[in-house]
Amino acid sequence: MGRVGTDESGKTGNHPDRSSREWCEEALTRLNAGRPESALDAARRAADLDPGSEWAHRLISLAHERLGREAEAVPAAERAVELARGSWQARLRLAAVLRRAPGRWAEAVEQAELARKFAPEEAGPEIMLGDLALLRGDHARAEHSYRAALAIDPEAPQARVNLGLALLRWDRPRPHHDPAWPVDPRETGRARRALEVWSRQVRLLLAVATLGIAACALLLDRGAEARLAGCAVLLLLVPLTVRQARRVGVWPYAGAMLGRDPWLGVSVVSAALSVVAFAAWLLLGAVRVLPPSFDPVWAGLAGIVVLGWPALAAVRALAESWRGRPLRALAVTEPARESERTARRNAGVALWIVLGRTWSVLVAVVAGALVVEPRAAVAAVAVPYPVVRGYLRARRRGHQRGDPWLAAATWLVVPAAVACAAGGLLGAAEGLFGTAGGARWSQAPSEAWSGAWSGAWAWRIGLGALAAAALVFLLRGLQAWWRGGPGPWRSSLLMCDLPVGAGPSVALDPEVRQTFSYARSIVLSYGDALGPRVAGAVASVTSSGELRLIAETAAWAAIEEDPRVAVFATDPLQRRFWVEVRGVARADSDVLRVTPKQVLFGEFPGRHQRR
Repeated sequence: MGRVGTDESGKTGNHPDRSSREWCEEALTRLNAGRPESALDAARRAADLDPGSEWAHRLISLAHERLGREAEAVPAAERAVELARGSWQARLRLAAVLRRAPGRWAEAVEQAELARKFAPEEAGPEIMLGDLALLRGDHARAEHSYRAALAIDPEAPQARVNLGLALLRWDRPRPHHDPAWPVDPRETGRARRALEVWSRQVRLLLAVATLGIAACALLLDRGAEARLAGCAVLLLLVPLTVRQARRVGVWPYAGAMLGRDPWLGVSVVSAALSVVAFAAWLLLGAVRVLPPSFDPVWAGLAGIVVLGWPALAAVRALAESWRGRPLRALAVTEPARESERTARRNAGVALWIVLGRTWSVLVAVVAGALVVEPRAAVAAVAVPYPVVRGYLRARRRGHQRGDPWLAAATWLVVPAAVACAAGGLLGAAEGLFGTAGGARWSQAPSEAWSGAWSGAWAWRIGLGALAAAALVFLLRGLQAWWRGGPGPWRSSLLMCDLPVGAGPSVALDPEVRQTFSYARSIVLSYGDALGPRVAGAVASVTSSGELRLIAETAAWAAIEEDPRVAVFATDPLQRRFWVEVRGVARADSDVLRVTPKQVLFGEFPGRHQRR
């Protein structure tokens, strides 16, 4: 039966004479075209023709991963490593699939480190190590690995995009879960949902009970009866807590989950504090140990504001806007924006983060000027400089033309800063807000009135522009929510995850195989602490394209430290022909398996070329 392939027009056809490598090339072409199912078929055909092709098994693993079948991608990647133990691409492919397998995170890191040891001149292993650190929330280590990758390949888009995420202190998809834990992420996910539901129910129930008790005490003069109802609410929390506690099946990890996800911890702690505060509020209302001038009812209402969702949401929004270094993230991501869509998206979110910082600083400066010294508002002029500079830089490169909301919000903070500074310089804050003692002007009364009127309008314009910028942000968020697209917040940041381990393996030509089959003397070159060393060896070539060497035992310890070797041989049948295979050697029983990385060959000069 003939095998099915694709011709140049994209239609299927019979290609019975295709080799295994040709099917691998076809599978890679289909993967790059976004056809993983078809690529999987081609890679399987390649593996059927040559079961020893580690490239075919790597492509099978990659196709399964593209199809969302992580569990099926692992065996193919492990088979590729078995076939070529010194292949850095096979190690990298295995690391990529193991990072999604529960309980195998340490193996993924080990495989990535081996890939870096086998190919320190490649940026891929450093990028994988950075991705592993980033997914675990270790931003400092991720930044170090990405910078090492960029030192090798300054144009690597994945390193640039993900370095920007590390600088932004990106929140991974499951911030509560440590990938190194030997537990399924779904179990910790269920525990997280149970803790969130308990926290939400407790705070909502206590807030409603507090409002009801306060209303009965203030409006109906039924405070004692309302407090009894409040005790019943406390009793109601017991079955609610027990029910959610049963859903937390991983209690040994609960404390670590709260530490890894600080906002989950804040939510749970605030709910626990709400219970304590509510019980203390009921007790103070019944015992009356406080002076009569202090009404505990208002203390309960204040507790709702402090421990309730609006306050926590405001604190979180402010904290999120001040995490990381967005300007540096924009600078390192800049070269990748033209080639990577994820880079453009993350750059837009970073500009929104800078804009949020600018807005919060302007609000703080204006509030301080109004309270302390109006003329201090002149400092507001310099506040919008970073966000305007970043936006103009992105605009010149044509990356932010599709977000008019960002343009509107950016150019609203500029007149806000200028107007507030003008209001402070005109000294109109005293007249506008009725400062005690009245305005004391050195000018004539008409000039003083005119300055106060102009300053008042300047303040109003500035405050109005600040409010309008906040409204633009809210409208942009509503648009994103309605359309289901990315919004102007951190959760819209994406990690760049390009396919790894798809490159072709190094094939040995028939002439090279013949040379090692008939060579009378083979030289193994390796390095140790004292420098390069050479040793005689006996070699054979396997069907999968690996060299198997028998060498002196003194070389084994040095090769364990630095597995990069070179094997040199000459063909006795064609005396001028020589071959050098550079690759990675791994010990396997009583032989060294060398996976080729580069093959060099040529001819010795003849007599007529001698000098």
